[in-house]
Amino acid sequence: MNLLSAEAISKAFSERWLFKNISFGLQQGEKIALVGANGTGKTTLLKTLAGQIPPDGGEVTLRKGIRAEYLDQQPTPDPNLTVEQTIFDDSNEIAKVVNAYEHAILQPDYPAEKMQHLLEQMEELQAWDFENQVKQVLSKLSITDLDQKIGSLSGGQRKRVALARLVLSAPDLILLDEPTNHLDLQAIEWLETYLGSANVTLLMVTHDRYFLDNVTTSIVELDGGQLFKYEGNYAYYLEKKADRMEILQAGIDKARNLYTKELEWMRRQPKARGTKAKYRQDAFEDIKEKAFMTIRKDTLELQVKVSRQGGNVLELDDVSKAFGPKTILENFSYTFRKKEKVGLVGKNGIGKSTFLDMITGKTMPDSGEVIPGQTTRIGYYTQEIDNLNVENRIIDEVKEIAEYVPLADGTEISVSKLLEMFLFPPKVQYGLIGKLSGGERRRLQLLKILVANPNFLILDEPTNDLDIDTLNVLEQFLVDFQGCLMLVSHDRYFMDQLVEHLFVFEGDGVIKDFPGNYTDYRDWADAKAEAEQAAKANAPKAKATTPAPAVAAATTPEKRKLNNKEQREYDGIEKEIANLEQEKADLIEKLNPGTASFDTISIISKRIEAIDTELDTKTTRWLELGE
Repeated sequence: MNLLSAEAISKAFSERWLFKNISFGLQQGEKIALVGANGTGKTTLLKTLAGQIPPDGGEVTLRKGIRAEYLDQQPTPDPNLTVEQTIFDDSNEIAKVVNAYEHAILQPDYPAEKMQHLLEQMEELQAWDFENQVKQVLSKLSITDLDQKIGSLSGGQRKRVALARLVLSAPDLILLDEPTNHLDLQAIEWLETYLGSANVTLLMVTHDRYFLDNVTTSIVELDGGQLFKYEGNYAYYLEKKADRMEILQAGIDKARNLYTKELEWMRRQPKARGTKAKYRQDAFEDIKEKAFMTIRKDTLELQVKVSRQGGNVLELDDVSKAFGPKTILENFSYTFRKKEKVGLVGKNGIGKSTFLDMITGKTMPDSGEVIPGQTTRIGYYTQEIDNLNVENRIIDEVKEIAEYVPLADGTEISVSKLLEMFLFPPKVQYGLIGKLSGGERRRLQLLKILVANPNFLILDEPTNDLDIDTLNVLEQFLVDFQGCLMLVSHDRYFMDQLVEHLFVFEGDGVIKDFPGNYTDYRDWADAKAEAEQAAKANAPKAKATTPAPAVAAATTPEKRKLNNKEQREYDGIEKEIANLEQEKADLIEKLNPGTASFDTISIISKRIEAIDTELDTKTTRWLELGE
């Protein structure tokens, strides 16, 4: 069953067709990734399908009764609203029904028909467990202050609030544009699990290759204004795309050979051209169009020279930094080696960017010292694109740094030629920076940094807004990079390919130096958590069979055993919880037929509410006794 259909839709900007006469259908349960090079129109297509912008031709149809939600790359909710008002706005059908139900059960004279309708809606939307869902989602996305104004939040915080709003509204169809941008790794892993297991239909633009493989069932590529679908994972897509490009090139070669023959025929007897077969003339035009087709080779080339680096790279000596009561770094010392590649991981807001700012001199430590080597040249790629003058022409922006740039092979090239290598053709180079897309601005920012020939690269979320092809080239450049690299990235695949060890920010100024990449760290952390859980589960058995040493007893107090009364209470609560849950299920079953009187509905509803309160109390007491 098609939930979303697009018939022969087209869209053009500045006299250039981004896509033309394309048709697309999204079946119920499908989870599709939309990929393509920067500037091909992925975001425009997604916004067109979401109804954010109208197509220039064709029609987009959403199936009747389907609730769809679209999430932009950088959501811009009303800055004057609170977090709570944003998450539970009028579009959240579940929140509205829950609020209406809670309001209704407090009114003894509430009409029975309306109460029955509310109960049916609660059942249909599976809203009985809504409060627990809210707690879980807010916890996983680290949203703690519901009274905070949206205007006071960072970009990453606004993204998490927008995601919470989307998830809790439980739509049938979700359209996402780069959902992992501005999220920390823990939030990404939770979102990946949710989208992978939720019963939703999904279309998203993403460059995160692990996220893509773990969530989606197929890939659709926007290339040359047309859509190409691949049923499989990212590796399958690369293989089949290579096959498609090979077939396309063979078709172009064949058309060129045929064009030469047909051109001779068209030139013969020019005076009698009007008598030539019309169908053959039309066919000639089609052959000509295909013969002069060029396969777009938007492959970024990174060949800039790296400055020579001396023996002393960079040293942090007993560095500390705090903002009020929040400690970012405490007495941290480290000496960087040549060609070292280190990744930084930790929750958003824990201090990774502040750490990088101290290394680059943008922020001073409270104590200790950051000592760069005499030959160390730092290139700092930040999350914010604030070092670009939007009123400048592209070529002038780079010429402010250098007219000619040395390459890795010892030669020099002009800035114009280097811009071509970075996918800015000559006709684009004299355009204004303000007209570039987000991905194009990122590319230009990276170019400006590399033109200065750094030997110590610091990259803070470099993968945001870059397409997968560009990421692959950047990845290979960094693998071969002969200087030092410090990397903050939510793209786990990107980080896994590059870093040798991690600085893990654990909070309260503590940084753990972990030997391995991000997947190694996650495996280690998961194994540690499982071992700790198993140790807790086996703790009572260990006490029963092996007495604790006297020294351990003196230093580590044993947990108090339950007395007889507490043990009986603990055993009884389990049964009481089971009975309450069964009673609640029976009551809900009585309400389902819709034949009960208003008085009966009111009594049952109040009893369900009382059961929920009692369950919370008993569950808390059961956990206390269990510990």
